[in-house]
Amino acid sequence: MADKELDCRGLACPNPVLRTKAALEAGGVERITVLVDNAAARENVTRFLQRFGYRVSAMERDGIFSVLGSLADPEACVLAQPEAAGAAEAQQKILVLLATDRLGRGDDALGAKLVVNFLTTLKELGPELWRLLLVNAGVKLAVAGAEVLGVLQELEQSGVKILVCGTCLNHFQLLEQKRVGETTNMLDIVTSMQLADKVISLT
Repeated sequence: MADKELDCRGLACPNPVLRTKAALEAGGVERITVLVDNAAARENVTRFLQRFGYRVSAMERDGIFSVLGSLADPEACVLAQPEAAGAAEAQQKILVLLATDRLGRGDDALGAKLVVNFLTTLKELGPELWRLLLVNAGVKLAVAGAEVLGVLQELEQSGVKILVCGTCLNHFQLLEQKRVGETTNMLDIVTSMQLADKVISLT
């Protein structure tokens, strides 16, 4: 078993997670330290390590985050897949990609109302609604004060996984205001689109 340190400062999403993944896939990593320089990367790396059995803590100094991961079970130092490829469900998995906080072009007030109506109606898809991805201006729907925040929280409580782009939250300076969903990265977004049976994209 070995210790590993990765300097991912200055790397854009999803590179910190990809470098962490590569290090774990090489095997034999009992403890790992990942240096990142933004809160979204800290959350993404933390969640990734926890997903694969690492106890995680994080420290911040002068804007640099040290994410420390220790393998809970050193005997199980094998990178498992978060979703088994052979465990296909009979039920269709629908993914909705929402890259806007309003629908259509022409009247912004109307577009804001339409996006509320759209999200409120999503529950009609029933259990086939699998994941909701919020990117670009879509992340504004998941923050404190958003009109649809309650709707999104209800969807999450019903079992819909909501992924919110960390790079986008950082861009709009909204990371600390997020109130629903998981802060995510492009690796998770691409993987989710690959695993979905159907993707509905609204931009």
